[in-house]
Order: sequence, then structure tokens, then C-alpha cells
Amino acid sequence: MGTSAREAILEAARRTAQAHGYSGLNFRELAAEVGIKGASVHYHFPTKADLGVAVAKRYWEESAAVLDALWAESSDPVRCLRQYPDTFRKSLENGNRICLCSFMSAEYDDLPEPVKREVMTFADVNVAWLAKVLSAATEMSADESQQRARAIFAAVAGAQLMARSRSDIAVFDALLDSYRVVGLLPA
Repeated sequence: MGTSAREAILEAARRTAQAHGYSGLNFRELAAEVGIKGASVHYHFPTKADLGVAVAKRYWEESAAVLDALWAESSDPVRCLRQYPDTFRKSLENGNRICLCSFMSAEYDDLPEPVKREVMTFADVNVAWLAKVLSAATEMSADESQQRARAIFAAVAGAQLMARSRSDIAVFDALLDSYRVVGLLPA
């Protein structure tokens, strides 16, 4: 059990939160999905807030690692900016899910404070990465890069939300094409 049960719980909780948000996390249902007793979920995560923090933190840490790898693999910041939306598209490709932290952001008022911090960190990590890449790709000031990075993050997350609400990944792709036409993203 031990680590493997904890990992299985976190993975099941991630899938659930991407489909149903924080409010969809239910210890009994997670235990049944993983094939363990409900008490075992409580052993690893004494409260729903503890589980929410662990899931959101792991999500932003994994996202940060993906973005760092994208940056490390390419010496071309414009190419990185072109590939950035794919990190959100993958969720849609996986059962029409959306970014876990985007879903939880919609529930922000109902989240425990520690979960709110992890959700905000996800946005901060994305915006910081985008600002860094924009600074390398353009001659924008730090303030302009930060402002543009927030706009890109919000636009891509919004495109994902619109596509999910229609169960149509083509909506995501069409919105990204329009962002490229107007210059928000590189063509």
C-alpha cells in the first residue's frame, strides 16, 4: 500500500478534479476507484483540504517541469510560445478534461486557503514562464512581458474552457488560430 496507494489516490483525485473540480473530490468514491478502503484515503490525506493541496501542488509542479523542459529543449523562444497552448490542449484530448487549476479557480470562493495558494501558484508559474519566454523573444519591457503573459495565459485557459463546454477540441484550435491572427500568439 504505502507510496503506491498515495500515488494512486493522487492520480485518481487529479482525474476527478479535472472533470469535476475540487467539489467533486469524494473520499469514498476515490477509495472505490483505487480499490482501497475509505480509511486508507484518510490515512494519506486526513482532510479534503490536504488532498486538494497535494493534488494542486503536484499539478503545478508537473506543469512547471513540462514548461522548463520545453524551454530547455528549444533555443527558439518563438517556438516555445507556439507550443505553449499544447500543454492545455492535452487535457482536452484526455476525456474532455480541463486544467485542474483552471477548474479549481472557478470554485475559488469555496476553496480552503491552502488550496487557493496552490491554485494561484499554478497561474503564477505559467505567467512567469511566459514572461521569461516573451522577454527572450521580443524587446518588450519586463512590465509589457508580464502584461502580455497574463493575457496569453487567460486566453489559452479561456479557449480550453470554451472547447470543453462544447466537447469540441476544434473550438480550442480555432480560438488559438484567431489569437495568432490578432498577434496575441506568434503565427
